[in-house]
Amino acid sequence: MSVSQTASPAPLELTVRNALRSPRMLRTEVLAGLVVALALIPEAISFSIIAGVDPRLGLFASFTMAVSIAFLGGRPAMISAATGAIALVIAPVARTYGLDYLIATVLLAGVFQIVLGIVGVARLMRFIPRSVMVGFVNALAILIFLAQVPHVVDVPWLVYPMIAVGIAIMVALPRISTVVPAPLVAIVALTAFTLLAAVTVPDVGDEGELPDSLPSLFIPDVPWTFETLRIIAPFAFAMALVGILESLLTAKLVDDITDTHSDKTRETLGQGGANVITGLFGGMGGCAMIGQTMINVKVSGARTRISTFLAGVFLLILVVGFGDLVALIPMAALVAVMIMVSVGTFDWHSIRPATLRRMPKSETLVMAVTVAVTVVSHNLAIGVVVGVLVAMTLFARRVAHLTETHRELVENRDGTRSAVYRVTGALFFASSNDLYTQFEYADDPDHVVIDLYASHVWDASTVASLDAITTKYARKGKTVEIIGLNPSSAERHERLSGSLPSH
Repeated sequence: MSVSQTASPAPLELTVRNALRSPRMLRTEVLAGLVVALALIPEAISFSIIAGVDPRLGLFASFTMAVSIAFLGGRPAMISAATGAIALVIAPVARTYGLDYLIATVLLAGVFQIVLGIVGVARLMRFIPRSVMVGFVNALAILIFLAQVPHVVDVPWLVYPMIAVGIAIMVALPRISTVVPAPLVAIVALTAFTLLAAVTVPDVGDEGELPDSLPSLFIPDVPWTFETLRIIAPFAFAMALVGILESLLTAKLVDDITDTHSDKTRETLGQGGANVITGLFGGMGGCAMIGQTMINVKVSGARTRISTFLAGVFLLILVVGFGDLVALIPMAALVAVMIMVSVGTFDWHSIRPATLRRMPKSETLVMAVTVAVTVVSHNLAIGVVVGVLVAMTLFARRVAHLTETHRELVENRDGTRSAVYRVTGALFFASSNDLYTQFEYADDPDHVVIDLYASHVWDASTVASLDAITTKYARKGKTVEIIGLNPSSAERHERLSGSLPSH
């Protein structure tokens, strides 16, 4: 008598269609979107203040960016909205030239991002080393935490225990139940406490006025001249680059967390399209938000575009339809949420003594530089660019030291002698400059052989060095024979040799 066993059903693939069919998945997406929307409100208002514009511009930008990127983006569950990095870039435009020039800058930045997406700038992401990524994540966690400091300075003493209670709820509740996201429970509980106890603490309403109407079409009133382009183009291009860099780094981080892949080119194009749409509705523009994305993906467990779309929809409903109620949410609740996001975002493994002992010092230095520059500048893009430059410099230095030259004197059949130099390693600008000094020009016989079988010629600097070596030997009446070039190196040497300036 055989007993048949029924295999347990495979887990549903995390797609929009499956989420709509699964009440459990849909509940997770809906509640995650609600939590993100609540967290977006004070941040959007704060970023508007940084940019020097009305809070409505930040709130409308967060709505249009989230809704647009839900359809256009290449990374499901990633949140895009008004951000501090973008606010810092465009603040001088608003301060010096006014709102219309600001919106024109946002529109042009969106166009730039679309163009950069078409030419494939997203592929450059593979040149960002892991140490820079770790530095980016750690710096982001520090910036998220530091952004909460103003909300805990010169405030009533009751704010501190409220923050502690909020953190305790978010730590303890997931161990009991994950039906409702812990951040949402903390926000509701602390809001209910302030209303029932009639205590006076800073709330969302203190951050700025909430809009009471829907966003409408906005065409910037600027002269369509070259002078206008000259004014806004530098800011627009900087905004485009910062937005792409921050969005693609965030997408890569979500890829790692969810063990899935995303379409980086589509994300770049989507960011551009979302910024154009945002500009047309009078928003200040934006990009991916690492903090809110971590709330959505890591804390709330969302995985599809539904949560991103609903975050934007809930945001608009909350600020327009329930603005009076949302204004009563204590800032202590949102500070507690962001502190937990900061703690969860930081890569604690990267600073453990055991990790630091095992990790090459150069990798640790790159991470530290990325963190330091980002925290000091409050600009993730600058920190990442500096981190990549430091990583490239250290890598070139390390690889250059792996290049070796071995000299051997050999007897030829005709009784003459030749000096054979066997070069191993990658030959490029950092290593080839030292190559010139590795030869004994005065003591070598009349015939010199440079064997490059175990090396590769990567650039014009190496060809110029080989030409300089040949020329110096020629001045002493000696001949040089270069052998062992692989096809790529031979083609590069043949094409460039003799056409480059000498040392």
